[in-house]
Amino acid sequence: MNTNWSHYYGLVKKLSSLSGQWPYQKPITKLFCMILMTLSTISVIIPQTAKFVICDGNLQCIFESLSSYMLTTITLVKLYTCYFNRYKIKVLIDQLFVDWNELETPEEYEIMERYAKNSRRYSLGYSLYYYFGVYTFISLSLIPQVLDVVLPLNESRPILPIYPGYYFVDERKYFFCIFSHAIMAWEIAVTVILSHDCMLLTYIEHICSIFTLVGFAQLIGDTFSLTLTIQLALNTIMISITLLQVTQQHAGILELIRYMMYVIGQLIHLFCLSFEGQKLIDHSLQTRDKIYNSLWYKTPPKSQKMFLFIMRKSFQPIFLSASKMYIFSMENFTMIVQTSMSYFTVLSSLE
Repeated sequence: MNTNWSHYYGLVKKLSSLSGQWPYQKPITKLFCMILMTLSTISVIIPQTAKFVICDGNLQCIFESLSSYMLTTITLVKLYTCYFNRYKIKVLIDQLFVDWNELETPEEYEIMERYAKNSRRYSLGYSLYYYFGVYTFISLSLIPQVLDVVLPLNESRPILPIYPGYYFVDERKYFFCIFSHAIMAWEIAVTVILSHDCMLLTYIEHICSIFTLVGFAQLIGDTFSLTLTIQLALNTIMISITLLQVTQQHAGILELIRYMMYVIGQLIHLFCLSFEGQKLIDHSLQTRDKIYNSLWYKTPPKSQKMFLFIMRKSFQPIFLSASKMYIFSMENFTMIVQTSMSYFTVLSSLE
């Protein structure tokens, strides 16, 4: 990895390596990371599934468990999307190398560097929120334990569940064992999520930095289309259900903080995808204007014909979609938020 890669794409490389998605890892290392990530996620799914069983049809209990269950499902979807598309991902990363190596002028380098800085900045901010959010979400369950020591009452305070799950043991007696497992497993799950999302953000920013959009963008769409469809459906439902939990009258202040952090995290996730999708649309549409304003009339006739072809193609914007049923853009982001609110209203009326 050259200096540019180390500085701008180092975070993506580290996250991808930890989750076994970096194409230049040794096969045995990649397999070990994949198995570790899978087993860790399954170790969370088992208590979540058990929680559904003991809910015994209670809708409020099911809703409390459903959001975190969907998040672990998304984790596995993201993990195996990258795994089954590993050869396409390798092509995309190789293309990043090629594009950096083919820079000829300081102006070209400046354009590439500007968008690489954006991808690094977005990935870093996105990662910091998610790691901090998960750590805070889980750590809030320690507060009743700490208060029992600092400000003891006649009886122990109720336990705040670390996350909706049933471990088949006395949760108070084995609280710190459950806490240790949860914080390790969820930080591992977040690493998988961030590896997938930061890789996607980096690719889109890179597309926006070059004019040869069509082939590279199509490959990214083919690679991530299915997982984006699943994520979009689950995120919409998760936001609605979590908002329902926020409005529950019995929810304490610590639970409200948790739910709000969870909703904000899902909104940030959808916003980042929509924002990058909007940039992709805008940059693809700007191509024809840049050609029109260039010195095209000084180029050979053969090149002029090629420019006409490119301008015609640019009338159809390149976009990031979820199975071509939903286009990620700022306008549609608003629509998804409104849809989630509508589902929330319906769920509230059922209670």
